[in-house]
Order: sequence, then C-alpha cells, then structure tokens
Amino acid sequence: MGKQRSFVRQESEKNLFRINEQIKLPSIRLVGEDMEQISLAAGKEIEPGVYSTRLVLEWANTLGLDLVEISPNADPPVCKIIDYNKFLYNKKKREKEIKAKAVKTVIKEIRFGPNTDDHDFEFKVRHAKEFLEEGSKVKAYVQFKGRSIVFNDRGELLLLKFIKELDELGAAEALPKLEGRRMFVMIAPKKKKS
Repeated sequence: MGKQRSFVRQESEKNLFRINEQIKLPSIRLVGEDMEQISLAAGKEIEPGVYSTRLVLEWANTLGLDLVEISPNADPPVCKIIDYNKFLYNKKKREKEIKAKAVKTVIKEIRFGPNTDDHDFEFKVRHAKEFLEEGSKVKAYVQFKGRSIVFNDRGELLLLKFIKELDELGAAEALPKLEGRRMFVMIAPKKKKS
C-alpha cells in the first residue's frame, strides 16, 4: 500500500508541467541558457523569442531533450528545451534549499495563576530568560479559574511585571490582553548585536 502512494505522488509531480506533445498551442515563447546548442540543432542562429511549437519540438527531438512549458499563463506560454527529469530534480533542490533557509519560530508558554507568589514568579522568569536567549518567543498567560476572573487587574500587573523583568532580553509585541479566561502577552527576543 505504501509503494502505491509514493507512485501516485511521483506521477503527480511528473504532471506538474506540460511537456512535448502535451503542448497543443500553435506558438510558444522559447527561453533558456543553452541557445547555442539549440542553434546547432536548428542549423541557424536562434534567439529567445516566439516560435512555432512544431518547429521547437523538432529541435528538442534532435537534441534528445524535452520541450517543457514553464509558464502556461503567459501569452504565448513560456517554454524551455531541457531534460525534464533534470529540471524536476533542480526544482526540488531549490525548494529544499528555500525550506532549509526559512526561519522556524518556536513559541514557549509560561502559565501563571492570578495569585502566583514571588518564588514561583522568579522561577518562571529564569526559564523565560533561557527561552529568549535560545531565540524562542515566550507566550506568558494568566489563567483565571472560577471567580478569580474578578481579579483580572492582578493578572495584568503580574504580566506587566514579567515584561519589565525580561526587558533586556525581549520586547513585548503588545500589552497584555484578556481573551476569555486567559490574559496573555507575547514576548519576542531582541536581536543580538554582532
């Protein structure tokens, strides 16, 4: 069953672009880096531009390469003469590099009660400092249970004190706000000077 899924995924990747005889339009815009090689196959100097699809397909067949539609929405569609499998490989490689360079944001949560004592507060501040030094964001919130919601001013003071303690390592994205039975604040790490 697992092999069948990978086969289906592989087939769908192959069908992302129209190639060779799948391109039915009478003319296309030809682009690419290997224009010298295409010129040799055509027997004359070829520049990037608009050509008959049939003619460009003949050039691709002569070179043993594929005609690949890169941008189907353009008028006329943009195509390249290239090895299709190599094209897909390079596309996957570029996507993988982009994904690797993307910054992943980690959010650590710290929970308080409206009556958190000083020792617990200091303990949680120490942990928050560690998280901010690692480069993670910190989401601190005060959870109100039952009737403790009437003490939401205590929760706000607690979070403001928390922000002040972490001022040197992080900055609050906004003031504490109440949503339902939780009052929370997000603290982002400050950029380190190199």
